[in-house]
Amino acid sequence: MKLKAIKGHQGIGTDVKGATYVEAARWGKHRGWRYVLGLMIILFAWLIVGTGASLLVAFALSGQTNHTALSPVGQFLYIMVGFPFFLAGIILAVSLVHRRPLRTLITAREKISWRRIGHGFVAWFVPFCLIGVLGEYLFYPDTFSFNSNLTPFVIFVPLALVVTAIQTTTEELFFRGYIVQGASLIWSNRIFLAIVAAVIFTLPHLLNPEAIAGGWLTIFFTYFLVPGLLWSVVSLIDGTTELAIGVHFANNIGGVLLFNITGSALPSPALFTISEYHATYGALSVLVAIPVFLAIAYKVFKRDKASEPVSQSDRDGRR
Repeated sequence: MKLKAIKGHQGIGTDVKGATYVEAARWGKHRGWRYVLGLMIILFAWLIVGTGASLLVAFALSGQTNHTALSPVGQFLYIMVGFPFFLAGIILAVSLVHRRPLRTLITAREKISWRRIGHGFVAWFVPFCLIGVLGEYLFYPDTFSFNSNLTPFVIFVPLALVVTAIQTTTEELFFRGYIVQGASLIWSNRIFLAIVAAVIFTLPHLLNPEAIAGGWLTIFFTYFLVPGLLWSVVSLIDGTTELAIGVHFANNIGGVLLFNITGSALPSPALFTISEYHATYGALSVLVAIPVFLAIAYKVFKRDKASEPVSQSDRDGRR
């Protein structure tokens, strides 16, 4: 898509008709130093403030900062409590530094399509359950166990839904939204943007227990290829991160509520527990799940028609 530059005292914008969320990087105030400042604010909120909040949760629940002594729910909260601060950092960076709506990290249209987010959820949740989990049960039935203590699970469900939605949406706003938009000021080539997003998404996940246990197979297939590269490509093709937001939530909530692997990055009192992680099967299941996901997302569901264009006030601004 060709950009139509609008030069003058208002800065540089794009023709709103058919504009993508990547082009929204040039709306509002968008000099390179603003992205550096915004990135510093976000990382401080995520890594410094968020880590402090995690330590406080561990101390409040166990009297010590060692989270390994916590229950599965306690460990879940320990890991997830930093994401609201991560999200707050993104909101501050976009609204105060760049002077544009948070919505522009998702879409360049006037309204977010919640319907398309739902499409992403269904399109990934179906192959996730049928291939990634049911298939593993057929091959490795001895590793599955049912959580017979349903009371903690029922109490945990609403907490998990809300907190996981915050976590996955925040990661999409940052990795598929802010990072891609910032990188587009360097080069708007889609291949470049997809690889940048995939690499940066993979890096903080390298210390996950699954990555350590599965080695390069898990790092490449489970983190770099999906969700890193695939969800980035889908977002760039769609021109919004709506589909990726739904997909990411489906992926994580399935692991939190339905099938949790012992020693995973997100421990929880899920309905079923998988006692052993099989990296080879995980990599193969991802390869099978990709075409199923794409078929559901683009054949079963249809993309929404563009909503009303973004208002001029959202686009204007000095750099």
